[in-house]
Amino acid sequence: MNRHTLPAVAALGIAIAASSVSADTVLRASHQFPGGQGDVRDEMVQMMARHVEEADVGLTIEVYPGQSLFKAREQWGALTRGRLDITSLPLDYASGRHPEFSATLMPGLVRNHEHAARLNDSEYMEMIKAVILDGGARVLSDAWLSGGFASSERCITSPDTVEGQNFRAAGPAFEQMLEAAGASIASMPSSEIYTAMQTGVLDAANTSSMSFVSFRLYEQVDCLTEPGDFALWFMYEPILISEQVWQGLTEEQQAALTEAGQEAEAFFAAEAANIDRQMVEAYEENGVEVVRMSEDDYNAWLDIARETSYKNFAENVPNGQAIIDAALAVE
Repeated sequence: MNRHTLPAVAALGIAIAASSVSADTVLRASHQFPGGQGDVRDEMVQMMARHVEEADVGLTIEVYPGQSLFKAREQWGALTRGRLDITSLPLDYASGRHPEFSATLMPGLVRNHEHAARLNDSEYMEMIKAVILDGGARVLSDAWLSGGFASSERCITSPDTVEGQNFRAAGPAFEQMLEAAGASIASMPSSEIYTAMQTGVLDAANTSSMSFVSFRLYEQVDCLTEPGDFALWFMYEPILISEQVWQGLTEEQQAALTEAGQEAEAFFAAEAANIDRQMVEAYEENGVEVVRMSEDDYNAWLDIARETSYKNFAENVPNGQAIIDAALAVE
């Protein structure tokens, strides 16, 4: 190499080093929900991506909605192994690995959106978040989505109305309760409900109000049971970051993500009640009958849940009774 070439090589090396120093850390965020269609869970992640970009801390979040990066059931494993950085996840999807998570989709455990907000600051949630952290993830935003029931066969109100229907129930606690009432169970993520109903695999399903809208399930059902005053179905769907990834970030990047998570959580809290109204409007506009459970219906379901879901959780899940007691202690 001659003396004229050396300065050029040195300059190239400096440029490469400078570009590597200035390059952003890129985090990949994956979720199963439709992107760009008003789904609040996608909006929360997109909001966080915009926040960290504006914070200018050398951090970029790339969002992959609609299972375009990982399938719904793959996200927890990918996250905790550091193959995925961020996800918006219905936490009960990971209850096969951590059975404690079934307490985040337990019939009647959450009464309304205000009650859900109080649960976020309780001993119950501290116990759940300890399991999340031990499993290899960290919560950036809390979100509880209310939900209901829908069927192509008949309206679902009292327990006897599910008898003989093929049902998607979202998680073990609801599956146990519905099976005891006479339903047949098919397990799948919410992103697969539409096709399962279209092909006759399912007659009925319960899922969040947001998923009922964003997955257009009104095209496949004849009757919707909205949450109303007696919401039996609430599910915890936080935004999570891999703990392995979190520990590799700078303090400034961690602070920006924490602020972004708080902003997204506040946005969700303001939208939560509107989601239920949007669902009812969408279904009525598409000619679907909309009904509510009565207090008697609700109590009849709880009687079954206490003898199935609650009992099984208390007996078979580590620290199960303590988790249930901590949740029920929140007024």
